[in-house]
Amino acid sequence: MIPYKTLLHINRSSKQTLYIQLTNQFIDLIKSKKLPANTKLPSSRVLSDLIGVHRKTIVACYEELNLQGWVISIAKKGTYVNEDIPVLQQKWVENDLPKKAENSGFQFSKKSFLNRTFPQSFGKGYMYINDGVSDERLTPVNEIATLYRKISTKKHTTDFMGYGTTYGNIELREVLVDYLNETRGLNITIDNILITRGSQMGMFLASQLLFETTGYIIVGVTNYGSADSTFKYANGKLLRVNVDEHGLDTTEIEVLAKKYDIRAVYTTPHHHHPTTVTLSAQRRIHLLNLSKNYGFAILEDDYDYDFHYNHAPILPLASHDVNGNVIYVGSVCKTVAPVYRVGYLIAPKDFVDECAKLRRFVDRQGDAILELTFASFIKDGSLERHINKVSKIYKARRDFFCQLLKSELHEYLSFEIPKGGMAIWATLNKKYSWDTVAKIASKYKLIIPEWQRYDMAHVNHNAIRIGFARYNEEEAEDFVFRLKSAMFELP
Repeated sequence: MIPYKTLLHINRSSKQTLYIQLTNQFIDLIKSKKLPANTKLPSSRVLSDLIGVHRKTIVACYEELNLQGWVISIAKKGTYVNEDIPVLQQKWVENDLPKKAENSGFQFSKKSFLNRTFPQSFGKGYMYINDGVSDERLTPVNEIATLYRKISTKKHTTDFMGYGTTYGNIELREVLVDYLNETRGLNITIDNILITRGSQMGMFLASQLLFETTGYIIVGVTNYGSADSTFKYANGKLLRVNVDEHGLDTTEIEVLAKKYDIRAVYTTPHHHHPTTVTLSAQRRIHLLNLSKNYGFAILEDDYDYDFHYNHAPILPLASHDVNGNVIYVGSVCKTVAPVYRVGYLIAPKDFVDECAKLRRFVDRQGDAILELTFASFIKDGSLERHINKVSKIYKARRDFFCQLLKSELHEYLSFEIPKGGMAIWATLNKKYSWDTVAKIASKYKLIIPEWQRYDMAHVNHNAIRIGFARYNEEEAEDFVFRLKSAMFELP
């Protein structure tokens, strides 16, 4: 006799209906062979008495099992475990149901360059050195939520609840065309823009089309790590050029262009990532001329255009492009908050069209209601007001943070005060290494993640990128205190 009373358990506080609870338990018993093929199940009346549920619950359970094919019902005879179910080949733990396997039973490729250590893995009370992130506490949440709620309740909003265009919401595209033409000096139409879920998606789509199976891309000796990984994932072969106080060395780019079939050059010209230097006007023009002469794309990642403190922002390369060589990616994620995945890719129409086709198989579409919300947010001037507000705050934080570092850690660190952005490029005294600092700093709950990624291509900068925008004055003092405590223990 099978002990159904002990095998079957009812949780009346669960949101799951009772008959589904029983159905799932019966399935587990059949899979584990505790109920072998052809086993006759108790009548609905007998089982309802055994486990204390209404007979209709058992009837519903048996009907569900029958519909799924786990049991068969024979008139005037009863309900039996289906004998045609194959034996599931797996290991069973004694007196327990199997748990999900930790390792896959199939082959797949693993890319070591995709391994990252993200700050979410650190515990409460820890601080970590970020590479320049915004302060989410400054996000105009109420204003955005009000707009989202207002748009969601409009009658015509149901038109956007289904599948839409892979290019992104047309209203946001129109608003961004006007906004980017006005603020960045672009000369684009709606045919030149694709809405993405952040600039990272734009880089992914572009790189998949640029390299196909292989191809060369030029990047800085020190470069944005996620961009490098994106290009490698697309089978791009990285060629590195030096970065000095004027940005990417375009003379080196020209030398490589004569030798290799270059598909693209990746650049963050406004403030190079990670060193924060600005690409000079001479090199900008030189790079544009090279792209025309050698037929390669310039993938321009303008990740922090909105944050400039010492002078007016320098117009992007895309504003000077008349030959169709620049692919321009950006987003509102850095400006407002990372959670709002709204970005854009700007390029010639034929390339945008192809990106839109590919996007269908990566992420069918974005959040149309959120895109409508940001269309309103930009159109009514709220984005511009937010930028003006936080730029003043971040400038003050930059000044305070840099002054703290200079006064407290000048013996250990050297850096140039950045003209914009949300981070500094700090070089450690050559007597020490970030490896040693990182190990000591962990005692003070200060995490220095992935410091090695800044020293690549056999070049030892002994420098890392340190974000300041995330910290108010009290937090900046705490941060510097922890870092100073670690530095004082250096041998």
